[in-house]
Amino acid sequence: RRMFPTFQVKIFGMDPMADYMLLMDFVPVDDKRYRQVPSPPGRYAFHSSSWLVAGKADPATPGRVHYHPDSPAKGAQWMKQIVSFDKLKLTNNLLDDNGHIILNSMHRYQPRFHVVYVDPRKDSEKYAEENFKTFVFEETRFTAVTAYQNHRV
Repeated sequence: RRMFPTFQVKIFGMDPMADYMLLMDFVPVDDKRYRQVPSPPGRYAFHSSSWLVAGKADPATPGRVHYHPDSPAKGAQWMKQIVSFDKLKLTNNLLDDNGHIILNSMHRYQPRFHVVYVDPRKDSEKYAEENFKTFVFEETRFTAVTAYQNHRV
């Protein structure tokens, strides 16, 4: 399934003529599993629901990275409009072979946004540590759920 809401970002400060790759990954927020405590019966309202710790987290899922499909591209292209990761897909299927990001349902995650400068130098691996920047927006933390956990779906 595609991630909703979609991660979007406005970028500035790049070298307009340099090439950059944009990517995302997801890291667990903690080592806990959660469950939802619903609203009183007959009065379903998501905003009044809450999350409670339901135990220790499941084993970590394979770490995967999602490259923006326009990568690599010039800084000028990335900066001219909002960049949307609307093609990013999530799954809880540990056997996924489609390259989707694998997450454990009922676990909390922090998306991370990475900007990688495509260094044209032949010895670019020497500069690998200085050719990327990671951005974390704490307001994008979320609990991974599946559609069947919402009775309205």
